[in-house]
Formats: sequence, structure tokens, C-alpha cells
Amino acid sequence: MSFEAFFSTSICYGSGAPDAGWTLALPITLPLAALALIYALGAGRLWRRSGRGRPERLRRALLFAAGWSVLTVALVSPIHALGERVFSAHMIEHELLMAVAAPLLVAACPGAAFMWALPATLRRGTGKLTHGKMLQALWAFAARPLNATVIHGIAIWIWHIPILFEAALQQGVLHYVQHASFLGTALLFWWVLLPRSGRQQTYGSSVMHLFFTSLHTGLLGVLLLVSPKLWYPDNASGAALWGLSPIEDQQLAGLVMWVPAGLIYGGAALLLAGFWISSSGTREATHALRPG
Repeated sequence: MSFEAFFSTSICYGSGAPDAGWTLALPITLPLAALALIYALGAGRLWRRSGRGRPERLRRALLFAAGWSVLTVALVSPIHALGERVFSAHMIEHELLMAVAAPLLVAACPGAAFMWALPATLRRGTGKLTHGKMLQALWAFAARPLNATVIHGIAIWIWHIPILFEAALQQGVLHYVQHASFLGTALLFWWVLLPRSGRQQTYGSSVMHLFFTSLHTGLLGVLLLVSPKLWYPDNASGAALWGLSPIEDQQLAGLVMWVPAGLIYGGAALLLAGFWISSSGTREATHALRPG
């Protein structure tokens, strides 16, 4: 099997394949299976060591299962195969990765479970590696709210440049790079901005960055919606599968990016704003009760 064939995104099985089959390409299914097995092993070890913390462990496990399931739906179900030929299906797949799976996985805080899945020697070695000065400096730079927002925004906009988008459709390796950059930058983005104990002072800036992301992704969706010209003709070849003309397919894709995805980013911003107001009120009350 050639390198390009191994990374093909069109290995589909099921009735109607490849139009509506299940994608069982090894570069997709093996990482998903490994991710689930490693998490299950680490979470099981933590569960046995947990006492009163078990309800929180269960909550995190359910969040991880939900995020992993959304990843599987996006990358393995017929949505992925249809996304090769229907642009609106392609957009649904991308939004599932960035706006649904990523925040669920981040909210699950799976790092501890992944670490505990490793043997003790590897766990210690990994801990030393992650505390290296260069890696710490790189992470400190990327994990600033502004930087994470910009990195995620660049990934979204650059892959929607027509020449790059259609190249990813034609070359399997680029397709995987596109999905990895969407998911990876989204994980960074949500990890930096989602509420976490001890980071209440960052809630205000996080609200701003979430609203900004809602605005710029909505702008891209509106541009797709109102454009009289097809941006990605190759990705509209199967629009008739959904009873759409190519331009209607593009308009539906723009609508998906503008409304549902925008609601997720905007809704997260409003939720975080509520936490921000609540934590600010608590701090003010605590300060007022201090002697003197």
C-alpha cells in the first residue's frame, strides 16, 4: 500500500459507499480506539484510588465519552464520507470537531487519566519532559488567551482559502493535517478559555475572546452565505445527494458556520460572563467582610 493510499480518507464501507459509507481508514480508527483504551485504563486506575472524589471522576468520564463519541461521529460516520462531496456535510464535520468535541474533551480534564494509564517509569519520564524549560516556554506562549484565540482563528481562516481547501480534498495527508489543525487549535482554545478553579481573574478576557471568535467565524459563514460564486467547486460535486444545487450547498454550509457554531461560541461567552459576575460578587462580599 502506498503512502498516499494509506492516508486516503475515502476508505468507506456500507450501503451507498462511498457516497454514504462508514470511513474505516486506519489513520482515523486506530487513534480513536487507542484514545479510548488509554483513557479507560487510566480512569480505571484513578477510580480505584478515589474515595469521595468518585462523583467528579464519573462526571469527567461522561464528558470524555461524549467528546469521544462526537469525534467518532464526525470522522467515522457517513458525515465524513459525504463531506468529500457535499460542502455542507463537510462544514458540519468541522464544527463537530471544533465547537462540540473539543470543549467536551477539555471539560473532561483527561490529562490525569492519560498519565495514570502509563507505567510508573514512563509517567515519571513524561513528567520530567513536560517540565522542560523550552516546552514550558512554548506552552506559556500558546496558552495566553489572546494567542490561543489568534492561533485558532488562523487555522480556521487559512484552511478556507480555496486553493488550500481543495488541495486538502485531493490529498489525503493534507486532509488529515487540516482536521488535526482544526481539532488541535480548538483544544488549545477551549482549554485556555473554559472556566477552571483558580482562574476567575481571567473570565473577563475569556468572554471577550469567545465573543470575538463568534464574530469572526460568523463573518466567514456570512461570506459563504451571500457569495454569488462557488468557493470550492470540487466539494459541491455531490450536492444533489441532499437535493441541493452547488450554490445552495455553499449557502447551507455558511449558515451552519454562522448560526449553530456562532451560538455555541456566543453561548459559552454568556455562560462565562455569568460565572464572572458571580465570582466578582463573591470577591466583593469577601473583601467587605474583612476586618478594617
